[in-house]
Amino acid sequence: MQVKSGIKVVAENRKARHDYFIHESYEAGMVLTGTEVKSLRAGKANLRDSFARIENAEMMLHNVHISPYDQGNRFNQEPLRTRKLLMHKKEITKLLGQTQGKGYTLVPLKIYFTRGRAKVQIGLATGKKDYDKRQDMAERDSKREIDRALRDRQKS
Repeated sequence: MQVKSGIKVVAENRKARHDYFIHESYEAGMVLTGTEVKSLRAGKANLRDSFARIENAEMMLHNVHISPYDQGNRFNQEPLRTRKLLMHKKEITKLLGQTQGKGYTLVPLKIYFTRGRAKVQIGLATGKKDYDKRQDMAERDSKREIDRALRDRQKS
């Protein structure tokens, strides 16, 4: 878990940045039960293959796996249940228009705690094609080579 200026990152979806172009990101609160919060604080969450969707003017988070809390007994919830996200109504209607009209999708990027509250960062994204992914990998490799050459140059 990373801790940055009062923000404790619980889970990050690195594959999302590989598979999608992220155009904007939004912060949303999560509606959780007590055992889910304890499990998140222990870092037991997985964002792989998860997505957000707007249903009945509410934002819902699907396929996020939050492991059952070890001491949770009967209070544990189903790990892959759909969870409600808390956002302002204006933001939800704006996102609804963009996802329906322009072909965007909503992808959770990371789950973190800030000021004791569990938050999820949602990215407004479009899917990458295979050639876009290859181009990104080539750019990353060339940048790594340049950095390595500069570092070797400074040493000698």
